[in-house]
Amino acid sequence: MKYSDHIKSIIENIPAMPGVYQFFDKSDKLLYVGKAKTLKKRVSSYFHKEHQLSGKTAVLVKQIADIKFIITETELDALLLENNLIKKHQPRYNILLKDDKTYPWICIKNERFPRVFYTRNKMKDGSQYFGPFASVKMINVLLDLIHQLYKLRNCNLILSEENIQKKKFRLCLEYFVGNCQGPCTGLQTEEDYNANIENIRHILKGNINQVIRYLEDTMQQFAGALEFEKAQAIKDKIEILERFKSKSVIVNPNINNVDVFSIVSDENYGFVNYMKVINGAILQSQTIELRKKLDESDAQMISFAITELRQRFESDSEELIVNVYPDAVAENLVCTVPKIGDKKHLLSLSEKNARYYMLEKLEQYDKVNPDHKINRLMEKMKSDLHMQAQPRRIECFDNSNFQGTNAVAAMSVFVNGKPAKKEYRHFTIKTVDGPDDFASMEEVIYRRYKRVLEEQLSLPDLIVIDGGKGQLNAALISLEKLGIRNKIQTIGIAKKLEEIYFPSDPVPMYLDKKSETLKIIQQLRDEVHRFGITHHRNKRSRNFIQSELMEIPGVGPSTFEKLMIAFKSVKKLKEAKLEEIEQVVGKQKAYIIRDYFQNLNTTANETH
Repeated sequence: MKYSDHIKSIIENIPAMPGVYQFFDKSDKLLYVGKAKTLKKRVSSYFHKEHQLSGKTAVLVKQIADIKFIITETELDALLLENNLIKKHQPRYNILLKDDKTYPWICIKNERFPRVFYTRNKMKDGSQYFGPFASVKMINVLLDLIHQLYKLRNCNLILSEENIQKKKFRLCLEYFVGNCQGPCTGLQTEEDYNANIENIRHILKGNINQVIRYLEDTMQQFAGALEFEKAQAIKDKIEILERFKSKSVIVNPNINNVDVFSIVSDENYGFVNYMKVINGAILQSQTIELRKKLDESDAQMISFAITELRQRFESDSEELIVNVYPDAVAENLVCTVPKIGDKKHLLSLSEKNARYYMLEKLEQYDKVNPDHKINRLMEKMKSDLHMQAQPRRIECFDNSNFQGTNAVAAMSVFVNGKPAKKEYRHFTIKTVDGPDDFASMEEVIYRRYKRVLEEQLSLPDLIVIDGGKGQLNAALISLEKLGIRNKIQTIGIAKKLEEIYFPSDPVPMYLDKKSETLKIIQQLRDEVHRFGITHHRNKRSRNFIQSELMEIPGVGPSTFEKLMIAFKSVKKLKEAKLEEIEQVVGKQKAYIIRDYFQNLNTTANETH
């Protein structure tokens, strides 16, 4: 099945993380919401050939025009978020799901002498709901605990004041077995009952530590009474509650009716992610893209996005969690930038979604318009390196020697962020004796740019020196002699910690390890290393060969050059027939060369 480049690009950039994915048609209508342990693997599977055999899936896939995803921390979070999104948006194709269950809630019924029970139907009847919960087992633990602590009714009688006064009801078995205190006959007052309900609300809102302490005390009592089976049952409940208490982005009863906004940006774009959190559940999530027109700050862009998205989603939240304080916001709103805790956890999740959305969009732009990527990269390097112009042409230099011999240097060239290998150059050091990197760098830079000036070639926008402050200063001496020091931005990169040195700054700069600017500089350095080392090895090899052949009587520089042109290497020369050598250097020298190699072989065999 063929699908658009837009879909291919999205699939290529979906992260291998748990989360929820959403399929949209060409009119931007939500078709389907699904959960995944690994988003990339699951979403990609819809576009494999085998899915053409499934009629329902094939019909769905044909209509997909766009894919959006929400990253979660765990598969459980994805499961709960999927349910919330399905219930809110009711996508067309989710009705085909076999596992279309809803998740359970604990309900405190809106009535006199409220009942407390679990339900899968959350109704707008004034009742109070807590959850949703991922497991009925967790709910049973909580309800069992509540019924141990407080004796509540479980009947559905209408306990109006009038009915109780008229004694319409009789005590049932639940009262006689100790599960109820008889509010139906007036044996328990409404005030006393409601006080218990208030304590239950306190527990359900998240004070799990209080519950655990109660269970631990109860467990100790059972253990002290040698009732070990009951103590073990309580211990099992504690373990379940400990797992329930563990961090969960989706289910967190302490965070209610909160808007989360985060922004990530580059030189041209801002991407703002919005998450609506109700009763600890993410009910809505959307990322929008803002294009900068006047180099707006993150504070300006997030301020615009907050106004736009709150109107779009008709939000009435008074608390905003943000990663950047907006420059303007309504007076009734409280903005916080959390540093730790559950709110920080939510903010980090929002930032992940914004960052992945940004990477996905930029990748799409780069594929559609290659010039966009080049311009973006050049603008990024210009900003990071504090340059006046984009570094369209970069030249990088490195020295190489072996134990003070065969000193050489090399230059790699990048144009528009890509290697221009035809313009790479080698240099044999001519004026420096011994391993002096500083002097060698000074010589090479002078020779390179003296020639550039003489031949009226274009100067580079950026010069990168492989080395620290010493090598950089050596290069600057030559540029100063040539009168072009202030015409070219020149930096040094030290190998150990990847420090970037500037001419006028004694303190190095450290770029982010994931920075595209640093990656380009590292590639330049790696290329100049590779090119320089190859040249250095070749030179050492030629020097070794030359020194070996020059030991043969009658073989001078002229004869050496003829032999290398004809046979390319000493190995091939050794394997050549006498007649072949005669054709190159004559009969007399051919015999001398043959006898020399034969004597070498005899000596080597005797040694072994």
